[in-house]
Amino acid sequence: MQASIESTGNLERRLSFSLPEDRLQSHINGRLGEISRTARIKGFRPGKVPAKVIEQRFGPQVRAEAMDGLLRETFDAALREHELRIAGNPRIDKAGEGEFDFVATVELIPDFGDVDVTKLTVVRHTAEISDADIDQMITNLRQQRRTWKPVTRGAQEGDLVGLETWSQAGDERLPPEGSEKGTIIIGQGMMFEQIEQGLIGLAKGEEKTLDVEFPADWRVPALAGKTVQVTVKVTEVSEEEIPEVDAAFIKSFGVKNGDVEQFRADIRSNLERELKGALMNRLRREVGEQLIAAYSSVELPPRLVENEARSMLAQQVEAIRRQGGNPGQVPADAHEGFKDAAAKRVLVGLLVGEVARKNELRLDPKRLNETMRLIASTYEEPDQVIEMYRNDPQLMAGLQNRVMEEQVIDWIAERAQHTEQALSFQEAIRQ
Repeated sequence: MQASIESTGNLERRLSFSLPEDRLQSHINGRLGEISRTARIKGFRPGKVPAKVIEQRFGPQVRAEAMDGLLRETFDAALREHELRIAGNPRIDKAGEGEFDFVATVELIPDFGDVDVTKLTVVRHTAEISDADIDQMITNLRQQRRTWKPVTRGAQEGDLVGLETWSQAGDERLPPEGSEKGTIIIGQGMMFEQIEQGLIGLAKGEEKTLDVEFPADWRVPALAGKTVQVTVKVTEVSEEEIPEVDAAFIKSFGVKNGDVEQFRADIRSNLERELKGALMNRLRREVGEQLIAAYSSVELPPRLVENEARSMLAQQVEAIRRQGGNPGQVPADAHEGFKDAAAKRVLVGLLVGEVARKNELRLDPKRLNETMRLIASTYEEPDQVIEMYRNDPQLMAGLQNRVMEEQVIDWIAERAQHTEQALSFQEAIRQ
């Protein structure tokens, strides 16, 4: 196969190549022959459908599939012919009017030279799960399952208080009529502190007018920098009821026998999984920062960086939507604000790939299976999750890339100049 190459930038190349027409037609004829032996078309016996009918019914689809497959095969052959290692996905276009002529625009992986990881300095964090961490998690779970019981006493710290409020700032009343209704838990900073503290001691049906000094930068302009009379009326006071760690409570978390030791063991497993992920994220950042510092002067493929920036923007917009927000009209150049972060992410990704290639690192099947089982263990039906990964090539490819990246990060950290720093569990998971 003949393919011509043109340099259009430091890291950009244009490849011109043609598809072998005879191979395309041979593939099409072979595939249509296979279909004709099994196709069931009304009015014809199986295997007796005329070739012209097969061509009319299946020809366009078969031709499109054959073109696509041969295009990828021919393009890959052109890369091998010119010994090109490309970054990101190519842009492939028709060349002129010729049906079999194409031009591919590609970006190349930069030449990083000898990636000497022994010159990097990495801090590797460690942490252990203590009984106190398990106790704290049980406390958190009890808090999540708490209920509220109305009381007749005055409100105190930690109570859930229903209230109505209105304010008088000079001649202006907020709101102009009626009151604002809501609920707060005293002590959690859900309202201006002076107002929260003013609720302490008030029982259901009682009200109080407070002289409140709002700061100049207060979020409500009508109140900012003023001393305002705020009237609060308590409509309900409730105290929390924390469930006991009994068999019923334990069973509600999937421990069928209600055994407290099994419950603690399950919590430990969950915390260990969380800790493992947190420590890997810390190590990924550590190694990434060192690689960025060492290779920040290397020119990166501009289109690859732009695509990553657009992807990061899209992820942020989607996150806003998932949280119920409205991102509004996103400016056409909004991705520019992500360029620096995108460049760092691309640089680390390319370097990790280079380290793997130059040192002939291969995906460890055992580590892949362990990670897959770890992910599956967080679901009620782990076997179904594992089956889902094995039956979804895209899902599995994403997992393989993640595990391979973690392997390379570990490999780099082991060979870099590194020190260990012990953290508590709470420090370690604080990202």
